[in-house]
Amino acid sequence: MADVQAQVAKEPSHSHEAVEAKNADRESESITSQQGRADGTVLSPVPSTSPDDPLNWSWAKKHTVLLALIPGCLLTDWTLTWGTTVFQLQAPEWGMTIEAVAQSVSPGIFMQGPGGLLAVPLCQRYGRLPVIFWSQLLSLAFTIGATFAPDYASFTAMRTLQGFFGAPPQVIGMSIIHDMFFFHERARKINIWAASFLIGPYLGPLISSLLLLRIGWRPDFGVLAGFYAFSLLLVILFGDETLFDRTNLEKLEGKGAVTGTRRPFSLSRHISLLVGIEGFRTRAGRPTVWTVFKDQLILLARPYVFLPTALFVMPITMWTIGVVSTISQFVLPPADHGGYGFSLVALAMLYWAPMVGTLVAEAWGHWFNDFLARKYMARYGFESRLTAVYPAVLLGVGGLILFGQTLDKHLSWVGLAFGWGMLCFCTLANMTAISAYLLDCLPDHAALTGAWLNFWRVIGGFSVVYFQLQWVHLNGPALSFGMQAVVIAGASIAIVVTQIYGRQWRARFPAPVAEN
Repeated sequence: MADVQAQVAKEPSHSHEAVEAKNADRESESITSQQGRADGTVLSPVPSTSPDDPLNWSWAKKHTVLLALIPGCLLTDWTLTWGTTVFQLQAPEWGMTIEAVAQSVSPGIFMQGPGGLLAVPLCQRYGRLPVIFWSQLLSLAFTIGATFAPDYASFTAMRTLQGFFGAPPQVIGMSIIHDMFFFHERARKINIWAASFLIGPYLGPLISSLLLLRIGWRPDFGVLAGFYAFSLLLVILFGDETLFDRTNLEKLEGKGAVTGTRRPFSLSRHISLLVGIEGFRTRAGRPTVWTVFKDQLILLARPYVFLPTALFVMPITMWTIGVVSTISQFVLPPADHGGYGFSLVALAMLYWAPMVGTLVAEAWGHWFNDFLARKYMARYGFESRLTAVYPAVLLGVGGLILFGQTLDKHLSWVGLAFGWGMLCFCTLANMTAISAYLLDCLPDHAALTGAWLNFWRVIGGFSVVYFQLQWVHLNGPALSFGMQAVVIAGASIAIVVTQIYGRQWRARFPAPVAEN
């Protein structure tokens, strides 16, 4: 960390005055975009004159490409939580306890972090489309492998690789939004993107639970493979490359060399883009894999990145993943064993609670983030985005307390549903606010910041599976979930500090200069 900061200190081109001026210009452009878009005369960033510029694509084209991304985002966590409903069926087949079989999900969650970090250098060098394509193709292959796994070890290995290769859509999504949409559109698109991968962990188990009423766990995983085949098909049919070289284009525009209409569709070129041949051939304006990896480490050393992600996003999402990974073990056991005696159908219906909470947060964030930008960004800069965190944290704290008290006193399952829904509202609302803030601050490093968001989210999710149930059994649900609420409230201090010092940090510790 110290070496990285020292490297920045040696860069003479980044004086405090120059960086402050650059930040002020960027904030001014963003504010102008927010205030002046009603008549369509002001756009930030300013698009090029090239018809191949993703900013110049039609509304239908942009949203078709976004549509091709969404199933992959849904399936990233959907795939891992899909398996949380089959533990009771796998345990007798492999002669293991349910608690031991449940640990098969943890390595996959953990490997989403490294998978996302690796995806970023590849997508910056070879393009967004081939990384998404190979991600979905390999995830399909390993899902088929999990379906036919003969024992626990091979099943867990397949699930681990699912997590590693399934992570890129969640990470690259913010880059694709940055490539195609203008500043005033991004918060809403981020909201849609974030909702897709945050609703996946609940929609997957809901469908899986219903399928298990009629079929075994192996055919159940066969259906999951079908979902991946559908996602892969959408990428092949509707996906397009959004990485666009603006550096060299400015030179051509200055010479009047950029004219005409967008190049016609070519099947051979589309295949070349899908598999990465086109990206491998393209070197102008593209950084090396090592350069991007180094920039990733430099960004993490920036306090305005580290505090909102490592010290806030991780504890916020940790408990959400913990609940979805263990909910079946709370409600499926009979009442005389401390559970609620839920059937698989009842368990499936309970997953509507977090999905409703996520959808309400999506509707809330759709307008609230734009409201904050229009009203307060002119005065407080990009840090005004972070104000959206506070009402969401209050709901998350209340949700965890309600969930724990309901379990502890064995109250109606309605308390579990409302508490879970409130917690999931908190997760999506906060992810949208942090993502929008980082994209505003670091528009040229959308993929890199997205990777760190994903990394810290899954690190918390990986660790919580190992101690969530033990903590509840040791101290009781009321105390354990109450302490989790305290952790969420305490984590908001990182946001308060970022709002106070964020603008100074951005001037003192600027981001590395992007090469494309």
